[in-house]
Parts: sequence; C-alpha cells; structure tokens
Amino acid sequence: MLTRYEQGSLTWIDLVTPNEVEVRAVMHEFGLHPLVAEQLLVPSQKSKVERYEGAFYLILTFPTLHRGIGMRPEQEIDFCIGKNFFITARYENINPLHSFARAFEVRSVLGRGGTDGQSMHMFSSMLGSLYQGLLSECEALGTRLGEIEERIFKGDERSMVAELSHVGRSIHDFRQALSPHKEILRALELPGEKMFGREFAYYLQGVVREYRKVEDALQNLRDALTELRETNNSLLSTKQNEIMKTLTVLAFLFLPLSFVTSLFGMNTLNNPIVGHAYDFWILVGAMSVLAVTFFVYFKRKDWL
Repeated sequence: MLTRYEQGSLTWIDLVTPNEVEVRAVMHEFGLHPLVAEQLLVPSQKSKVERYEGAFYLILTFPTLHRGIGMRPEQEIDFCIGKNFFITARYENINPLHSFARAFEVRSVLGRGGTDGQSMHMFSSMLGSLYQGLLSECEALGTRLGEIEERIFKGDERSMVAELSHVGRSIHDFRQALSPHKEILRALELPGEKMFGREFAYYLQGVVREYRKVEDALQNLRDALTELRETNNSLLSTKQNEIMKTLTVLAFLFLPLSFVTSLFGMNTLNNPIVGHAYDFWILVGAMSVLAVTFFVYFKRKDWL
C-alpha cells in the first residue's frame, strides 16, 4: 500500500508491504537507484546505511514488545532521504509510525507543518517518535519488573524464575535490535553535512539524544533484572537450605528411635523388658519420651 503526504516542497511516501508496481513508480518519480528499489520490496532484517546520488538509504530495526503469533521480535523500517522527498517502507503495522502519520496529516491540513520542506527535520522527528514509543515499552517492562519484585517478596520465588527469564529475553531482544543504531547514526554525520548542510548535525544530535534515552533505560532495566535475579536466587537457596536442615534434623530425630526398635528386636535368649506383661507400652512410652526430649532440644537450638 502506498500513501502520499505533501507539505510545502516536501513529499513523503509511506509504503506498507510494497509491491513491484508501487516501488517502480516511486523509483521513476524520485530517480531512486535500482538497488534501493530492489531492497524496498522485501525486508532485509539487517540494519545498514548506504549513500547514493542525491539520497541516503537506511535500514533500521526496532524491537517490539507486544508482538502477535508469527511476528518477529523486531520490525524493520527502510528510509530513503532526499532533499525534497522522504520515503519509508515497512512490512508490518507500527503504532508510533501510524500515530506520526496521522499527526503529520493533521498539521498539513492546518498549515502547521514545521518541517520547512526539510526531509532531515522529518527524519529526526519520526525517529524521535519511534524512540519515544520504545521508551513507553521500556516503562512497561519496568512495571512488569515491579510486579515480579512484589511477588518475589510474597514468597512466589519459584514461579518467578520463568517470569524473570521472559523479561530478560525481551530486554536482550531490545538491545540486540538497537545495537546497530549508534554506528549508523554516527556514519550519517559527515556525508549528511555534505548533502544537507550544517543544519544536518543539529537534527542528528536530537536523534542521538533520543536514542541515548532508550539506551539508558535499557541499561537501568538490565541492572534491575540482575538485582532481582540475585535476590530471587538467594531466597530460593535459603528456602532450600531450610528444607534440607529440617529434613536432616527429622532424620536425626528418628535415628535413636530406629536404634531402640532394632535393639529390642534382636533375636537373643535374654532381652530385658521383652516378655513383660506391658512390654509394648513400656517401649512405646520410652521411645515417645526420647522423641519429645530430642524435639525440645532441637527447638531450643532453633534447628526446627
């Protein structure tokens, strides 16, 4: 699907799962290199930046937290930036980009563009919106970690092992998808100034600031996850040690009783108590007194 937006001298083409006819039309209208047109047709799943005559071509992947069945952990957006045109290609619905398009359309109707016909302003504003969307997803992960922390201290440590692993996987996917962004943005600096002038550096710095906010948020999440994992593991180990201590004490408690039972069960000619009219109750009473004595002793030692 091809959607066209115009604002002053700037034209924005938004392609969603483009077909050959749409890509060919865009290529002829804006003089795109055939290699760019070919790459717009299918997702490449690899972030990169390339410079062609009169335009930059970028591929950036953005992580997604709320993904449905069969969706990849990241979403790709292709950017083609010229002086008077701006082309985006995506292969799934991306909510922050959809919201940006609606806001851009409203501003165009009201005549409040703010881009002054500059595609780099458009690029920096769009990336800022995308990074803001990622910050919202980082906040959702932070909320989830807070809920996990509450459940850990309520005694639900065992089931939280899997929950912590799921959150850790999400944070890993975020970091992996965003890791190439820093180098790509840095690679744009010098050639961008040559093509768009010194104002390019100003717009790029704004994009880098938004990226660093996401990077810092992910680092904070990673630190919080590490702390929660260590706390959860410590509590689990403490519980397991308590269980093992209790089982050991109970085994030691019944050991003398087993010894007494074996002693009086020996097949010998002379065996005291055995054969007495109340031999069974005498043995049971003696074993009970012995068990209570050991139990009280262990309790006072705080072993039980």
